[in-house]
Amino acid sequence: MEISEKLLCLFSTEVSAEEDRYVIEVPRQEIETGDIDPEEVYRVALISRAEESGDETTPSTKPQSAPSEPQPPVDVGETRYVEIEDIGKQGDGIARVERGYVIIVPGAEVGERVKIEVTEVKSNFAVGEIIEETF
Repeated sequence: MEISEKLLCLFSTEVSAEEDRYVIEVPRQEIETGDIDPEEVYRVALISRAEESGDETTPSTKPQSAPSEPQPPVDVGETRYVEIEDIGKQGDGIARVERGYVIIVPGAEVGERVKIEVTEVKSNFAVGEIIEETF
């Protein structure tokens, strides 16, 4: 399957029924850290979670990442010492660790060295909370 270079974010969600329509919820984190503006209109692509080689109506219970895709270099609850290299669109600090993996650190400033605890991990970024201002 070919993925467009225009892809802004990728996440899993459920489709829910709401009166006379169906709703797809976008996680708050995708709005806060991504290029998505809740006032804009977007094209949405739906990709089945069904097994490609099996019954197309049976949802997959396997993780969505491909086996060859590198896993995030951090885990939730892990502590790290990082240096803030940049400021994101929402004003949060940006640190980079192995393979250029991004950790978003709210409240941090460029040049700060902080000890963080990783609070959320996604395939292409993580969020960390400052637990020590300088090291």
